[in-house]
Amino acid sequence: MFKRILIANRSEIAVRIIAACKELGITSVAIYSEADKNSLHVRFADEAYLIGPPQASESYLNKEKIIQLCKQKQIDAIHPGYGFLSENAEFISMVEKSGITFIGPSSKSVFLMGEKTSARKLMQQNNVPIVPGTVEPIENSEIGLKIAKEIGFPVMLKAAAGGGGKGMRKIFDESEFESNFQRAQNESLKAFGKSEIYLEKLVLNPKHIEVQVIGDMYGNYVHLFERECSVQRRHQKVVEEAPSISINCEIRNKITDAAILAAEACNYVNAGTVEFLMDKNKDFYFLEMNTRLQVEHPVTEMITGLDLVKLQIKIASGEKLDLKQENLKINGHAIECRIYAEDVENNFAPSIGKINHHQLATGPGVRIDRGIEINSEVPIYYDPILAKLITWGKDRGESIERMKRALKEYQISGVTTNIPIFNWILNNKKFVDGSFDINFLDQDFIPLLPDKWKKDLTDDYSEIAAIISALIKDFDHNVNYKNKVSINNQWLDQNHE
Repeated sequence: MFKRILIANRSEIAVRIIAACKELGITSVAIYSEADKNSLHVRFADEAYLIGPPQASESYLNKEKIIQLCKQKQIDAIHPGYGFLSENAEFISMVEKSGITFIGPSSKSVFLMGEKTSARKLMQQNNVPIVPGTVEPIENSEIGLKIAKEIGFPVMLKAAAGGGGKGMRKIFDESEFESNFQRAQNESLKAFGKSEIYLEKLVLNPKHIEVQVIGDMYGNYVHLFERECSVQRRHQKVVEEAPSISINCEIRNKITDAAILAAEACNYVNAGTVEFLMDKNKDFYFLEMNTRLQVEHPVTEMITGLDLVKLQIKIASGEKLDLKQENLKINGHAIECRIYAEDVENNFAPSIGKINHHQLATGPGVRIDRGIEINSEVPIYYDPILAKLITWGKDRGESIERMKRALKEYQISGVTTNIPIFNWILNNKKFVDGSFDINFLDQDFIPLLPDKWKKDLTDDYSEIAAIISALIKDFDHNVNYKNKVSINNQWLDQNHE
């Protein structure tokens, strides 16, 4: 077992990993940016080290500096959490070559599944059903249009190196193809540094079902059942639950078998998630494989009684998987609400500031994975997730009622949060009876917003955040040199600034 693990992440997922390390008797080592110096994960860790300025590119994404720190502090292993460098094959390869253990899959597996076209081709070769479409990037819009006509509209354009909904375009008519092709390419290039696009038949009104898989170094695999992740906005999950209300035992057996085939196809080791789209006929298709721990992993933990982070650490240390599929059972139902600092009525715009009130929800079946406390700063530099509120019940109905109660108890002020949207979701007939799909929020919730926010904008806030970050950096630079600034022969002091 490892002695020292560095957590290459921040906020609630870093706190979650630290907790697992403590229970295993492992020294937890946190890193933090200048913006996170007073963060909860810094306080909870056994050791914490400044890694760089607030900008993620100079701190949490600084591969060389993270590895250098690991060598200096005699770190055995790195846990990447999710986001940041968790699915960066180049970083994982650097870690492997440094002699440090990466708690996750190999760089080869991540590379195979990270390129969506190569992943689709691999799945097709291993009898995992894929959405009809291309398994190679499309060279230009003319070729793409020809393929789209053969497949039949509507179709979906996707970034080959994509994720998070970026570089995705729905096209319902050939007149829309060329302009959307160029926009998808530009988005992909901006987000991922690559402009390769592929094409799929658009599955109308699908469900988003994913399967948690675990594999060890000795070729043993199990699945930990499925999660329902169909409540989304801008292709980002908002509410997740386990198990899915949308499938029966027969479909569960088929989709989990397909997930194991996918893991075996890329020699996957550690925790991973195979995502599928399921149409109204209950036919399902491989979407992608997330080669890391998922944000929504707590709902799986709640229905299985397993600690996925501990499993990750044990497998990475060389332990053999001691789980048998026949012994794994679904116990009850769990729901997760992602609590973000964002203004729902203002097109989900990020909200920054300081937490001045934080009241936790309590009671039976309630869990909170959080990265905040009173006086925590919510900076503009990172994803604005604050916490995850999870409830468990003996059945879905009890889990929903517990979530309604927990949402009333859980209070955060100082920033605007998305808690109001969950109250709407949990009381909506479609959610309660399970008839919702991935278009649920767009079709049923967005029309309720003020007119100026009804349009589903595809741009995210990364560009705005980058501009503001640059302005802040320039301001800080000028403040540092305040003693050299004079106006009318008078030196500026702190108050005048």
